[in-house]
Amino acid sequence: MQAIRNYFRPAWSSDAKLDGKTVVITGANTGIGKETAIDLAKRGAKIIIACRDMEKAEAAVKDIKESSGNENVLCMKLDLSDSKSIREFAEAINKGEPKLDILINNAGVMVCPYGKTADGFEMQIGVNHMGHFLLTYLLLDLIKRSTPARIINVSSMAHSWGKINLEDINSEKGYNKNEAYSQSKLANVLFTRSLAKRLEGTGVTTYALHPGVVQTDLWRHLSGPQQFVMKLVSPFTKNSVQGAQTTIYCAVEPTLEKESGGYYSDCAPANCSAYGKDDDLAQKLWELSCKMLGITWE
Repeated sequence: MQAIRNYFRPAWSSDAKLDGKTVVITGANTGIGKETAIDLAKRGAKIIIACRDMEKAEAAVKDIKESSGNENVLCMKLDLSDSKSIREFAEAINKGEPKLDILINNAGVMVCPYGKTADGFEMQIGVNHMGHFLLTYLLLDLIKRSTPARIINVSSMAHSWGKINLEDINSEKGYNKNEAYSQSKLANVLFTRSLAKRLEGTGVTTYALHPGVVQTDLWRHLSGPQQFVMKLVSPFTKNSVQGAQTTIYCAVEPTLEKESGGYYSDCAPANCSAYGKDDDLAQKLWELSCKMLGITWE
Protein backbone atom coordinates (compact mmCIF):
# COMPACT_ATOMS: atom_id res chain seq x y z
CA MET A 1 0.00 0.00 0.00
CA GLN A 2 2.83 2.36 0.93
CA ALA A 3 4.35 1.92 -2.55
CA ILE A 4 1.02 2.74 -4.21
CA ARG A 5 0.53 5.82 -2.03
CA ASN A 6 4.07 6.96 -2.79
CA TYR A 7 3.49 6.44 -6.52
CA PHE A 8 0.69 9.02 -6.51
CA ARG A 9 2.42 11.48 -4.23
CA PRO A 10 3.71 14.59 -6.03
CA ALA A 11 7.42 14.38 -6.88
CA TRP A 12 9.66 15.58 -4.06
CA SER A 13 11.79 18.62 -4.68
CA SER A 14 13.74 21.04 -2.53
CA ASP A 15 15.75 24.16 -3.21
CA ALA A 16 18.01 23.52 -0.19
CA LYS A 17 21.53 24.84 -0.79
CA LEU A 18 24.75 23.15 0.28
CA ASP A 19 27.22 26.01 -0.10
CA GLY A 20 30.33 25.38 2.00
CA LYS A 21 29.42 21.73 2.58
CA THR A 22 31.65 18.79 1.67
CA VAL A 23 30.15 15.54 0.38
CA VAL A 24 31.84 12.15 -0.19
CA ILE A 25 29.96 9.71 -2.46
CA THR A 26 31.28 6.21 -3.06
CA GLY A 27 30.93 4.69 -6.52
CA ALA A 28 29.67 7.84 -8.19
CA ASN A 29 31.17 7.39 -11.63
CA THR A 30 27.90 6.02 -13.09
CA GLY A 31 24.22 5.52 -12.31
CA ILE A 32 22.45 6.94 -9.30
CA GLY A 33 25.71 7.87 -7.57
CA LYS A 34 26.69 10.13 -10.45
CA GLU A 35 23.21 11.71 -10.63
CA THR A 36 23.36 12.32 -6.86
CA ALA A 37 26.74 14.01 -7.32
CA ILE A 38 25.38 16.27 -10.09
CA ASP A 39 22.38 17.33 -7.98
CA LEU A 40 24.42 18.06 -4.84
CA ALA A 41 27.05 19.90 -6.90
CA LYS A 42 24.27 22.12 -8.32
CA ARG A 43 23.38 22.95 -4.70
CA GLY A 44 26.90 24.30 -4.19
CA ALA A 45 28.61 21.48 -2.30
CA LYS A 46 32.20 20.37 -2.74
CA ILE A 47 31.90 16.84 -4.15
CA ILE A 48 34.46 14.07 -3.74
CA ILE A 49 33.61 10.94 -5.70
CA ALA A 50 35.37 7.85 -4.40
CA CYS A 51 35.87 5.24 -7.12
CA ARG A 52 37.92 2.16 -7.93
CA ASP A 53 38.43 2.94 -11.63
CA MET A 54 40.17 6.31 -11.86
CA GLU A 55 39.80 6.61 -15.63
CA LYS A 56 36.00 6.32 -15.37
CA ALA A 57 36.05 8.57 -12.29
CA GLU A 58 37.92 11.35 -14.12
CA ALA A 59 35.45 11.19 -17.02
CA ALA A 60 32.59 11.39 -14.48
CA VAL A 61 34.16 14.42 -12.76
CA LYS A 62 34.24 16.21 -16.12
CA ASP A 63 30.53 15.40 -16.70
CA ILE A 64 29.53 16.43 -13.17
CA LYS A 65 31.34 19.78 -13.52
CA GLU A 66 29.72 20.45 -16.90
CA SER A 67 26.22 19.42 -15.78
CA SER A 68 26.31 21.31 -12.49
CA GLY A 69 28.41 24.36 -13.34
CA ASN A 70 30.37 23.62 -10.15
CA GLU A 71 34.15 23.29 -10.52
CA ASN A 72 34.61 22.06 -6.95
CA VAL A 73 34.39 18.35 -7.86
CA LEU A 74 37.19 15.82 -7.59
CA CYS A 75 37.76 12.08 -7.58
CA MET A 76 39.88 9.95 -5.28
CA LYS A 77 40.75 6.27 -5.49
CA LEU A 78 38.81 3.92 -3.25
CA ASP A 79 38.52 0.15 -3.62
CA LEU A 80 35.91 -1.06 -1.13
CA SER A 81 37.03 -4.65 -1.62
CA ASP A 82 40.40 -3.88 0.00
CA SER A 83 40.75 -2.55 3.55
CA LYS A 84 44.22 -1.17 2.72
CA SER A 85 42.67 1.05 0.02
CA ILE A 86 39.87 2.10 2.39
CA ARG A 87 42.40 3.09 5.06
CA GLU A 88 44.52 5.04 2.56
CA PHE A 89 41.46 6.89 1.24
CA ALA A 90 40.21 7.72 4.76
CA GLU A 91 43.65 8.95 5.79
CA ALA A 92 43.80 11.25 2.75
CA ILE A 93 40.33 12.66 3.55
CA ASN A 94 41.13 13.11 7.25
CA LYS A 95 44.36 14.94 6.42
CA GLY A 96 43.10 16.94 3.44
CA GLU A 97 39.55 17.94 4.39
CA PRO A 98 38.71 20.24 7.32
CA LYS A 99 35.13 18.90 7.36
CA LEU A 100 32.83 16.21 5.97
CA ASP A 101 29.17 17.12 6.14
CA ILE A 102 27.59 14.27 4.16
CA LEU A 103 28.89 10.73 3.57
CA ILE A 104 26.91 8.74 1.00
CA ASN A 105 27.74 5.02 1.01
CA ASN A 106 26.39 4.38 -2.48
CA ALA A 107 28.79 1.95 -4.21
CA GLY A 108 27.82 -1.67 -4.49
CA VAL A 109 28.03 -4.97 -6.31
CA MET A 110 24.94 -6.99 -7.16
CA VAL A 111 24.34 -10.73 -7.68
CA CYS A 112 27.90 -11.31 -8.90
CA PRO A 113 29.54 -14.71 -9.26
CA TYR A 114 31.26 -15.97 -6.10
CA GLY A 115 34.44 -14.10 -5.34
CA LYS A 116 36.36 -12.82 -2.34
CA THR A 117 37.70 -9.41 -1.38
CA ALA A 118 41.37 -8.78 -0.59
CA ASP A 119 40.48 -9.43 3.07
CA GLY A 120 38.79 -12.77 2.34
CA PHE A 121 35.16 -11.63 2.64
CA GLU A 122 32.52 -12.82 0.16
CA MET A 123 32.40 -10.01 -2.41
CA GLN A 124 28.83 -8.73 -1.84
CA ILE A 125 28.92 -8.61 1.98
CA GLY A 126 32.53 -7.40 1.71
CA VAL A 127 31.91 -4.43 -0.58
CA ASN A 128 28.31 -3.54 0.24
CA HIS A 129 28.58 -3.84 4.02
CA MET A 130 32.11 -4.40 5.42
CA GLY A 131 33.78 -1.84 3.16
CA HIS A 132 31.31 0.89 4.02
CA PHE A 133 31.29 -0.10 7.71
CA LEU A 134 35.08 0.38 7.86
CA LEU A 135 34.99 3.58 5.79
CA THR A 136 32.35 5.13 8.07
CA TYR A 137 34.33 4.12 11.17
CA LEU A 138 37.49 5.75 9.84
CA LEU A 139 35.76 9.01 8.83
CA LEU A 140 33.48 9.34 11.85
CA ASP A 141 35.58 11.72 13.94
CA LEU A 142 35.77 14.17 11.03
CA ILE A 143 32.01 13.81 10.43
CA LYS A 144 31.31 14.45 14.13
CA ARG A 145 33.35 17.66 13.95
CA SER A 146 31.21 18.83 11.00
CA THR A 147 27.75 18.68 12.59
CA PRO A 148 24.97 18.79 11.70
CA ALA A 149 26.12 15.95 9.43
CA ARG A 150 24.50 12.99 7.69
CA ILE A 151 25.50 9.42 6.77
CA ILE A 152 23.40 7.79 4.05
CA ASN A 153 23.50 4.08 3.20
CA VAL A 154 22.00 3.03 -0.13
CA SER A 155 20.25 -0.28 0.56
CA SER A 156 17.49 -1.95 -1.46
CA MET A 157 14.04 -3.48 -1.10
CA ALA A 158 15.98 -6.75 -1.65
CA HIS A 159 16.83 -6.49 2.07
CA SER A 160 13.27 -7.77 2.68
CA TRP A 161 14.24 -11.18 1.33
CA GLY A 162 17.50 -11.24 3.25
CA LYS A 163 18.70 -13.00 6.37
CA ILE A 164 22.01 -12.49 8.16
CA ASN A 165 23.85 -15.79 8.36
CA LEU A 166 26.02 -15.04 11.39
CA GLU A 167 27.54 -18.55 11.29
CA ASP A 168 28.57 -18.29 7.62
CA ILE A 169 28.44 -14.63 6.61
CA ASN A 170 30.95 -15.25 3.78
CA SER A 171 28.76 -17.96 2.18
CA GLU A 172 31.58 -20.51 2.34
CA LYS A 173 29.25 -23.45 2.99
CA GLY A 174 27.12 -22.62 -0.05
CA TYR A 175 26.63 -19.61 -2.29
CA ASN A 176 23.43 -18.23 -3.72
CA LYS A 177 24.18 -14.88 -5.34
CA ASN A 178 20.64 -13.52 -4.79
CA GLU A 179 20.64 -14.49 -1.09
CA ALA A 180 24.11 -13.02 -0.61
CA TYR A 181 22.98 -9.75 -2.21
CA SER A 182 19.85 -9.59 -0.01
CA GLN A 183 21.99 -10.33 3.07
CA SER A 184 24.32 -7.43 2.22
CA LYS A 185 21.41 -5.02 1.73
CA LEU A 186 19.82 -6.11 5.03
CA ALA A 187 23.22 -5.46 6.62
CA ASN A 188 23.00 -1.84 5.31
CA VAL A 189 19.64 -1.37 7.08
CA LEU A 190 20.88 -2.92 10.35
CA PHE A 191 24.12 -0.89 10.25
CA THR A 192 22.10 2.32 9.83
CA ARG A 193 19.93 1.40 12.82
CA SER A 194 22.89 0.54 15.09
CA LEU A 195 24.81 3.62 14.01
CA ALA A 196 21.87 5.92 14.78
CA LYS A 197 21.75 4.61 18.37
CA ARG A 198 25.47 5.16 18.87
CA LEU A 199 25.31 8.67 17.40
CA GLU A 200 22.33 9.89 19.44
CA GLY A 201 22.94 13.44 20.62
CA THR A 202 26.03 13.98 18.44
CA GLY A 203 24.32 15.94 15.65
CA VAL A 204 25.13 13.17 13.14
CA THR A 205 22.09 11.41 11.68
CA THR A 206 21.85 8.26 9.54
CA TYR A 207 19.47 7.01 6.84
CA ALA A 208 19.05 3.82 4.79
CA LEU A 209 17.08 3.82 1.56
CA HIS A 210 15.72 1.86 -1.37
CA PRO A 211 16.36 3.86 -4.56
CA GLY A 212 13.68 2.04 -6.54
CA VAL A 213 14.13 -0.54 -9.27
CA VAL A 214 16.65 1.40 -11.31
CA GLN A 215 18.14 0.61 -14.71
CA THR A 216 21.86 0.55 -13.90
CA ASP A 217 25.11 -1.25 -14.70
CA LEU A 218 24.45 -3.43 -11.65
CA TRP A 219 22.10 -5.54 -13.80
CA ARG A 220 25.02 -7.02 -15.73
CA HIS A 221 25.26 -10.13 -13.53
CA LEU A 222 21.56 -11.02 -13.72
CA SER A 223 20.77 -14.41 -15.24
CA GLY A 224 19.05 -14.72 -18.64
CA PRO A 225 15.55 -15.21 -17.14
CA GLN A 226 16.13 -12.31 -14.69
CA GLN A 227 17.24 -10.05 -17.57
CA PHE A 228 14.07 -11.02 -19.45
CA VAL A 229 11.87 -10.14 -16.46
CA MET A 230 13.68 -6.81 -16.09
CA LYS A 231 13.00 -6.01 -19.77
CA LEU A 232 9.31 -6.74 -19.21
CA VAL A 233 9.10 -4.48 -16.15
CA SER A 234 11.43 -1.80 -17.53
CA PRO A 235 8.56 0.61 -18.39
CA PHE A 236 7.84 0.68 -14.62
CA THR A 237 11.46 1.06 -13.50
CA LYS A 238 13.30 4.28 -12.80
CA ASN A 239 16.10 5.90 -14.72
CA SER A 240 19.19 7.03 -12.80
CA VAL A 241 17.88 10.57 -12.22
CA GLN A 242 14.66 9.23 -10.67
CA GLY A 243 16.62 6.57 -8.78
CA ALA A 244 18.84 9.21 -7.17
CA GLN A 245 15.96 11.22 -5.70
CA THR A 246 15.62 9.34 -2.40
CA THR A 247 19.38 9.58 -1.77
CA ILE A 248 19.20 13.33 -2.43
CA TYR A 249 16.12 13.58 -0.19
CA CYS A 250 18.00 11.89 2.68
CA ALA A 251 20.98 14.20 2.09
CA VAL A 252 19.17 17.56 2.03
CA GLU A 253 15.56 17.39 3.27
CA PRO A 254 15.44 19.81 6.26
CA THR A 255 12.67 17.93 8.10
CA LEU A 256 14.93 14.86 8.41
CA GLU A 257 17.42 16.70 10.60
CA LYS A 258 15.80 15.30 13.75
CA GLU A 259 15.22 11.81 12.30
CA SER A 260 17.86 9.07 12.41
CA GLY A 261 18.17 5.35 11.73
CA GLY A 262 15.12 5.06 9.48
CA TYR A 263 14.50 3.47 6.10
CA TYR A 264 13.20 5.47 3.13
CA SER A 265 11.79 4.85 -0.32
CA ASP A 266 10.27 7.23 -2.91
CA CYS A 267 11.37 10.25 -0.84
CA ALA A 268 9.30 9.18 2.17
CA PRO A 269 9.63 6.97 5.25
CA ALA A 270 9.00 3.32 4.33
CA ASN A 271 8.64 0.01 6.12
CA CYS A 272 11.66 -2.25 6.31
CA SER A 273 11.46 -5.98 7.01
CA ALA A 274 11.06 -7.47 10.51
CA TYR A 275 14.73 -8.52 10.40
CA GLY A 276 15.59 -4.92 9.51
CA LYS A 277 14.11 -3.80 12.86
CA ASP A 278 15.75 -6.54 14.96
CA ASP A 279 18.04 -4.71 17.39
CA ASP A 280 19.49 -7.95 18.75
CA LEU A 281 20.47 -9.04 15.23
CA ALA A 282 21.83 -5.55 14.51
CA GLN A 283 24.06 -5.76 17.61
CA LYS A 284 25.34 -9.23 16.69
CA LEU A 285 26.13 -8.07 13.15
CA TRP A 286 27.92 -5.01 14.56
CA GLU A 287 30.08 -7.16 16.83
CA LEU A 288 30.86 -9.65 14.05
CA SER A 289 31.76 -6.83 11.63
CA CYS A 290 34.15 -5.26 14.17
CA LYS A 291 35.76 -8.64 14.85
CA MET A 292 36.20 -9.46 11.16
CA LEU A 293 37.64 -6.01 10.40
CA GLY A 294 39.85 -6.04 13.50
CA ILE A 295 38.46 -2.77 14.88
CA THR A 296 37.05 -1.68 18.24
CA TRP A 297 34.00 0.54 17.73
CA GLU A 298 32.03 1.13 20.89
